[in-house]
This record gives sequence, C-alpha cells and structure tokens, in this order.
Amino acid sequence: MAGMSTTTATARPKVPCPSCGKEQEWSPDNPWRPFCSERCKLIDLGAWATESYRVPVAENDAGLEEPPA
Repeated sequence: MAGMSTTTATARPKVPCPSCGKEQEWSPDNPWRPFCSERCKLIDLGAWATESYRVPVAENDAGLEEPPA
C-alpha cells in the first residue's frame, strides 16, 4: 500500500494542570504529570502540607460517646 505509514501515532489526551490550568499532553515523558512542571507539583504539595486542602469528613457524634457502664 503506497503512501501509508507503517507506524500509527497515538493521540495523547490533553489535560489541564491542577495548579495553573495549563494544557499539556498526558504522557509518560512528563515526569510531573498530572502537573505541567515541577513548580506546579511543589505548589500543590505545599498546599497539602499547610492544610490548605482538606478531605471532607462527615461529622458523626455517635462514635465519640463513651460506652454505657
């Protein structure tokens, strides 16, 4: 088949960086994925370390009561 390439290019999805929103390819070549750079990765890590991000927890007082004696 003349004119056809023997290699097929796989389209990699573009995803936004969680820190800055910049679009980049989701690729094994990006050592910081899903972030676009080491800087954005460290900014996100710092936000977790300073407790700017928190995992929501449902308040449940029933588990805090002392058992009946």
